Amino acid sequence: MRKKLTGLVALAATAALTLSACSSASVGSSGGSSDGAGKSIKIGVKFDQPGLGYQDGSKHTGFDVDVATYVAEKLGYKPSQITWVESPSAQREQMLQNHQVDMIFATYSITDARKQVVDFAGPYFVAGQDLLVASNNTDITGPESLEGKNLCSVTGSTSAQKIKDQYSKGVNLLERPGYAECVTALVAGQVDAVTTDDIILAGLAATPANKGKVKVVGHPFSTENYGVGLPKGSKATCEKVNAAIKSMIDDGTWQKLVDKNTAGTGYTPNKQENPPAQDACA
Repeated sequence: MRKKLTGLVALAATAALTLSACSSASVGSSGGSSDGAGKSIKIGVKFDQPGLGYQDGSKHTGFDVDVATYVAEKLGYKPSQITWVESPSAQREQMLQNHQVDMIFATYSITDARKQVVDFAGPYFVAGQDLLVASNNTDITGPESLEGKNLCSVTGSTSAQKIKDQYSKGVNLLERPGYAECVTALVAGQVDAVTTDDIILAGLAATPANKGKVKVVGHPFSTENYGVGLPKGSKATCEKVNAAIKSMIDDGTWQKLVDKNTAGTGYTPNKQENPPAQDACA
């Protein structure tokens, strides 16, 4: 009887340790020691946005990538423990819901509709929707001058939705899976303009392949708060991410990252909106 009781106590102790290990897990995949060994995190970013989220071979660069790396380090993850996952605009909510990624930094505008299905930390940047046109174009000066024009945007983006909701009657909207395809169509003369956020357009216009061929109109007509997408029910993680973003702004890193990733584009962030204060986590 004593031997049987001893075995039960040992089994209970083992179960308690297992439960304790599970309950201490946070965002990402953890199975390592307390010093962080063995931890990993999957972060969604764009692969086709120069200056924001861009993949060149195995290297990922851009403001979103740099911000994500800073935040991940504050959460206890080294750069080597980050797996970058491409997150197209139309798939971001699904990727979070299916836990294909732990968080998303992908020019992800915070909207009430999106907050119904995912959580957001941030914002960490405020952009504005604008237009990209051929460098010799003089007749497109804003969304009001798009009547009868062919306009390209990306499927699943707030930019495409805004055009549908507010300007679709007189605009022929062409949707593509990525911004590179839209700019290719613009340079080829297949569309008259491309629309998305000003900082995205500035990066696209400044690439060697596009420089001198296209230009940003320079009249933003929306406010886009870039947030960190999280699975629904991530309040604790949201608060940690917000604390990391605030630290990044307060210690001067945010400004350095903005300057680094917009150098040579001629882009200047809206100083009335940036750097932004973070929203309370729901």
